[in-house]
Amino acid sequence: MKKIILMGRSEAGKTTLTQALKGERISYHKTQYINHYDAVIDTPGEYAENSTLGRALALYSYEADVVGLMISATEQYSLYPPCITATSTRPVVGIVTQIDAEDARPDRAEAWLRLAGCSTVFRVSAYTGDGIGDILEYLK
Repeated sequence: MKKIILMGRSEAGKTTLTQALKGERISYHKTQYINHYDAVIDTPGEYAENSTLGRALALYSYEADVVGLMISATEQYSLYPPCITATSTRPVVGIVTQIDAEDARPDRAEAWLRLAGCSTVFRVSAYTGDGIGDILEYLK
């Protein structure tokens, strides 16, 4: 199975998605440091939100086969500049989370990920399980 590194701002759902991909019960806890699992590298949101810490994401991406840029369907803006995926030496996929939230706008979130350069975009809900199987299939 390919290893994916999950990147995105705080509360984008990286840890929740990690739990869903591992088949674990969903429980919230704040990620304080980079966590390595069999097929997932879970990163703190602060690393994507801070340019100094962001350099660590570039380094850790070399330990993964795939980079997953995550954005919640409830976001009001995107952290990702246009064509940012061109800087990666790994395939980059987009992941829209929280698609089942009341104020979700998954089309807008997907458009931002496509503008960033993601040609493959998954829409997921860790709580309902929608889209989780698609990511697992991609990682096989």
